Amino acid sequence: MPDRSALKRNATEKIRTSNPRVITVALVYLLLSLLVNLLSSRLLSINMTDADAARYLQYYAEGNYEYALRYLDIIAPPATSYFLDTLLTVVMSIVGAGFILFLLNTARSNAPCFGNLLDGFGFGLKVVILNILEAVFIGLWSMLLLFPGVIAYYRYRFALYNLCENPGLGVIAYYRYSQAIYILVDDPTKSPMQCIRESKAMMAGHKVELFALDLSFLGWYLLSLIPMFGYAVRVWTVPYIGMTKTLYFEALRSGAAYTRDTFNFDI
Repeated sequence: MPDRSALKRNATEKIRTSNPRVITVALVYLLLSLLVNLLSSRLLSINMTDADAARYLQYYAEGNYEYALRYLDIIAPPATSYFLDTLLTVVMSIVGAGFILFLLNTARSNAPCFGNLLDGFGFGLKVVILNILEAVFIGLWSMLLLFPGVIAYYRYRFALYNLCENPGLGVIAYYRYSQAIYILVDDPTKSPMQCIRESKAMMAGHKVELFALDLSFLGWYLLSLIPMFGYAVRVWTVPYIGMTKTLYFEALRSGAAYTRDTFNFDI
C-alpha cells in the first residue's frame, strides 16, 4: 500500500491535471447539495409564530401536556414534507455515487465528464439498497455494544479487550463496508450484498489504516465546519479528500486478493 503522503500527492496531481477540472465538478456537486439542504430545511421547518409559541407555553405551564403536544403536531410539517425530504436525500445519494464515478474515471483517465454526476441514476435503486443495508448493519453492530457480555461470550471475548485497535463495533462496521459504494460504482452489475461482502474482504487488515487516513484530514474537517468560511473550504476538501479515497480504493483493488463470489453470512 502507498503511504498517505504519496496518496495525497497523487490526488493533488490528479486534481491539477484533470479535464474537466475536479474542483469544477465538485463545485457543481456542492451547489446541488447546498440547494437540497436549503430545500430540506424549508420543508421541515416549523412555522411557529409568537402567538403559537405563547399558546404552547401556556398549555405547558398549565400542565396540559397532551394539548401542548397536540398543538405541536398541528403546526408541524405535513407528511408530504417528510416524504419530499426523503426523496431529496435519495436523489443526492445517487448524485454522490455519480461523483464517485467521476473521480474513478479521473483517476483512471477514462473520459471523465460532468454527465458522470447523473450516471448514478442508471443503478440508483442499487445505491439506495446499499445505503439502507449499510445503515442497518452498522446500526446493529453499534447496538451490540449495549451487550458486551453477550459479545464477549459469543465472539469477541478476546477482541473486545483490544480497545486501541477496536474503538467500537459500529466504527469497525463503518470501515468494513466503506468500499462497498466504490465497488458498486465500479461494477453496477453487482448486487448490493455482493458489494458489502467484497468490501468486508477488501478491508480485512486495512480498517485501522483507513481510519488513520481519515484522521489525517481532521484539520480540514474542522475548518469546513466554520460558518460561511466552511463552504469555501469544502470547494477544496471535497475533491481533495474524495480523490485521495478514490486512489486508496484503487490501491486496495489492485493489491487485494479475495474471493468475489463466495457467499458469507458473516457480515
